[in-house]
Amino acid sequence: MSGAAITGWGFAVPERRVTNVDLEAWLDTNDAWITERTGIRERRWASEGESTATLATDAGAAAIKSAGLTPSDIDLLIVATCSSETTVPHTGSWVSANLGLECGSFDLNAACAGFVYATVVADALMQSQGFRNVLVIGSETLSRFTDPNDRGTVILFGDGAAAAVLQPGTPGGPGLIAADLGCDGTAANILYVPAGGSRQPATHETVEQRDHFLKMNGKEVFRRAVRVIIDSTEATLAKAGITAADIDWFVPHQANVRIIESACQRLDIPMDRTVINLDRYGNTSAASIPLALAEAVDDGRIKDGDLILVSGFGAGMTWASALLRWGVPTGKDA
Repeated sequence: MSGAAITGWGFAVPERRVTNVDLEAWLDTNDAWITERTGIRERRWASEGESTATLATDAGAAAIKSAGLTPSDIDLLIVATCSSETTVPHTGSWVSANLGLECGSFDLNAACAGFVYATVVADALMQSQGFRNVLVIGSETLSRFTDPNDRGTVILFGDGAAAAVLQPGTPGGPGLIAADLGCDGTAANILYVPAGGSRQPATHETVEQRDHFLKMNGKEVFRRAVRVIIDSTEATLAKAGITAADIDWFVPHQANVRIIESACQRLDIPMDRTVINLDRYGNTSAASIPLALAEAVDDGRIKDGDLILVSGFGAGMTWASALLRWGVPTGKDA
């Protein structure tokens, strides 16, 4: 039997565009350098009144509508994010109130692998608890957590949200086929925010030292990212009993085009079967995979029956890959 299938989707991004040329106004960088090193040409940053919860709300509402459901139909909400609306309560509580949901909710923080993690968790809860309609949202406002003067991070991250409604699959039909989850905690300090948690509570000193912004060892992230994408996707394909040649579309985490190209070359996945939109949105962390997926469905690239391989990696160091067959399960309204 196939696992949970995506029957509704939607996304939301801030209106504010920040191009590489815009960044030249205060950073020692230029458009050519950023584009060559990352593939990113612009990103969206949240403006006043926009937040992780507001973007998640808009994306979630679109996904519910796309699935032909109403908020009262949703049995569970999972918000994947590492840029929470508030420390307490969780982002899902704000989103739940905004959408008028009447169900349980929780946040899941697996950084850029969060959406895939949340999808696998949702599938497991659907099978064990009998949930019929689960709303999974990846939402981030990482512009609020990056140092505007740190060239190594501020050029990379953007804001956005994307959501999916999951419903039970049918035997041999669309749905989750296989997945692989992992984490190497020894690499936790190559991408993290040092202060603001119980490990290092906020003080005047932590603020002055700018320890509430993301810190990243870019070279080490790159080196590990390529390896974990390869290992995780190969593990997922092996569980499904297929090879990379069998997939129709690869939807990787949108972090850096050079990471994607390196992984695709080693996996023997053609770039023309790889969905990339980081040039317009940058790295939106937990929102990046569902945002790329939603755009590829909306523009007609992804079609019913296609085999979709998704793979993400991020702080932790976490990783997650999943194989899905796209389409509406038998007996569901299109």
